[in-house]
Amino acid sequence: MLTPSEIEQYHRDGYVTPSFRFDDATLDEIRDAHTRLVARHPEYHDYCSALLAFDPWFLNVARRPELLDMVEQVIGSDFALWNSSFFAKPAKVGTRTPWHQDGEYWPIRPLATCTVWIALDASTPENGCLRVIPGSHRSRQLAQHNHSDAANIALNLELDEAAFDESEAVDIILQPGEMSLHDVYLYHGSEANQSDHSRRGMTLRYMPTSSVYRHSEATPSDPAGPLDLSKRTVYLMRGTDVSGQNDFRVRY
Repeated sequence: MLTPSEIEQYHRDGYVTPSFRFDDATLDEIRDAHTRLVARHPEYHDYCSALLAFDPWFLNVARRPELLDMVEQVIGSDFALWNSSFFAKPAKVGTRTPWHQDGEYWPIRPLATCTVWIALDASTPENGCLRVIPGSHRSRQLAQHNHSDAANIALNLELDEAAFDESEAVDIILQPGEMSLHDVYLYHGSEANQSDHSRRGMTLRYMPTSSVYRHSEATPSDPAGPLDLSKRTVYLMRGTDVSGQNDFRVRY
């Protein structure tokens, strides 16, 4: 579980890298599951925004008690999993992820999510590790994002450069099996992978059930089908649906 100082850091800085680390056997299972996914759907070799739509095996990771204990410590005892994604930056060709806030994209009201980011490879400045602006979550507001048509970026919305000072950025350096937790409002991004080593990461998105995942308000994604935000299955992980409005029907 998170220590008192780690919990304090999460609320103060908007992120924390806990001491807990997955063992090699667990990492191999996750890597094998991703290999199976890519074998069936090679179009998702570098990014899949909805792992659970293709393989419910990934719920085994999301339900690990160690993860749930840490998430409960920062967002409370009633929470659900609404998404899991995979981000892979192949050596030399990985794309840049522009500075952004996750909540700019998500149909959750009130906006709240704790993201667990799990490193399957070493994640370093050389291969495009996650970078964050500590404390940028504290206003609990979404800052100005601008549309970008730049080539070789992973997202098309980018934080207005006037909203933050990039010199304050901190690199989240992780070894395989290590992870970070970060808040939905935190400013973050990552550079392209210029190294000879891949950078693979898996994310799990948990929200308190005092919030509602509004399927009807989700912006359709392209391609549609299981990747569409309006078609995500929300899984109750612990406690009850405090809002009484979440829809837990299985969609994919």
